[in-house]
Amino acid sequence: MPTPLRVVFAGTPAFAAGHLTALLASEHEVIAVYTQPDRPAGRGKQLTASPVKAVAQDHSIPVFQPVSLRSPEEEAALQALKPDVMVVVAYGLLLPKNILDVPAFGCINVHASLLPRWRGAAPIHRAIEAGDQETGVTIMRMDEGLDTGAMLKIAKTSITASHTTGTLTDELETLGAKTLISTLDSLPALLNKAVDQPEDGITYGHKISKAEAIIDWSLSTASIMQKIRALNPAPGCFTLLGDQRIKLWEASAVSNDGGANSAPGTIISLNKEGLIVSTGDGLVSITRLQLPNKKPLSIAEIVNGNPAPLSVGKQFGSHLK
Repeated sequence: MPTPLRVVFAGTPAFAAGHLTALLASEHEVIAVYTQPDRPAGRGKQLTASPVKAVAQDHSIPVFQPVSLRSPEEEAALQALKPDVMVVVAYGLLLPKNILDVPAFGCINVHASLLPRWRGAAPIHRAIEAGDQETGVTIMRMDEGLDTGAMLKIAKTSITASHTTGTLTDELETLGAKTLISTLDSLPALLNKAVDQPEDGITYGHKISKAEAIIDWSLSTASIMQKIRALNPAPGCFTLLGDQRIKLWEASAVSNDGGANSAPGTIISLNKEGLIVSTGDGLVSITRLQLPNKKPLSIAEIVNGNPAPLSVGKQFGSHLK
C-alpha cells in the first residue's frame, strides 16, 4: 500500500476538477484546495464558483482563492497546512519559488502534452491544430519556469481525425487523473529519478484568441479541418457571408472534382452530405454548422429546413470589416 500523502490541490476548470475527484477517491488526503476567485458567468453575470471549488465544497474541503501567491501571508497560510505535496492542474496562477519550496516533496503539475512539446496555456488545442498524431500527459516537478520542470511520468495517447479539443480533453482528463494517482503512490522514488526535459522539440501552446477563430479559406483543406476541430467547443470557428457570421463545427475532406479552381471560400455545392467549399489546395465538406441566431445543425437538417443564406456560387469571407 502507498504511504498516504497530505495533498494541497490547486486547479480551476472542469479538467482540473476531474483530477481532484480522482484524488479524493485515492488513499491520499486532500487537506485544502486552491482555485481562482469566483468569476462573473452566465447572462446575469453572477459570481460563479469554479468547477474545482464546487467539488471541494461538496467534500467540505477548505478552499483558498488568493489573487496572487506572492505575499508573505500566502506563504505562511500554505506553511500552516503542512502539506507533503502540492498538486497543480490548470490552476491559472504562477507559483513563486517561496511557494514551490513549502511542501515537503515540492509541487507537481499535470500538463496535457508530451513535454517539451506544447508548453503553455493551450496544449490540447495546439496539438490538434498542428495535426499532431500523438499527445498525452506529463507529470513534472515544478520549477519557476513555464512548464520547464523535470519529468516524473509520461502517459501517451493517439490523436485521431475525429478528435475535437472537447473530446480529447475528456480523454486526457481520465488519463491524467490515473497517471497522477500512480505518481503520488510512488512519489519519493520518482522524484529521485526525475528526468530533465530535452532541449530539442520545445514548442509553446499559446492561449487561443478569438481573433484566430475566423477561417482563412486560402489555407489547405487539412489546416482548415484541424482548426475547426481544435476550436471545438470553444471559441468555435466561424466564417462570414456578407455581414452574417456562420459558425463551423464539423468538416471532412472531399476529393477535388475541379471545383477547387474556384476562389477559396466559394460554395461549390450543397446537399444533405455536406456543404462543399473551395480551399487553398482543394475542397472541404462542412457537415455541421450554426447559422446566426440558430442552434448548431447538421447539413442534412439545414437542407431539409431552410438552407438560405447558403447557395452555390456565394463566397465566404475571411476578414472582419
